[in-house]
Amino acid sequence: MARVEIYTKSTCGYCIRARRLLETKQVEFIEYVLDGGGPMRVEMIQRAGGRTTVPQIFVDGRHIGGCDDLYALERDGQLNDLFAQ
Repeated sequence: MARVEIYTKSTCGYCIRARRLLETKQVEFIEYVLDGGGPMRVEMIQRAGGRTTVPQIFVDGRHIGGCDDLYALERDGQLNDLFAQ
């Protein structure tokens, strides 16, 4: 099973949608909640190539993008294959 990481904020609607899709697919994930900012936010920005919005999602260390990117992979039928790696 792939290692899935997601950087979120607790009141972010896009984060909630992304988590819900992952949960629906029964994908285990590591969540980093950035409500207070700090070093985890800096890490996320570096890993995400400068993107500052949440969520930012990574699969096996590869940057997938945000919520819209996650749903686009689902629409294109690529998401299950990504998690099966």
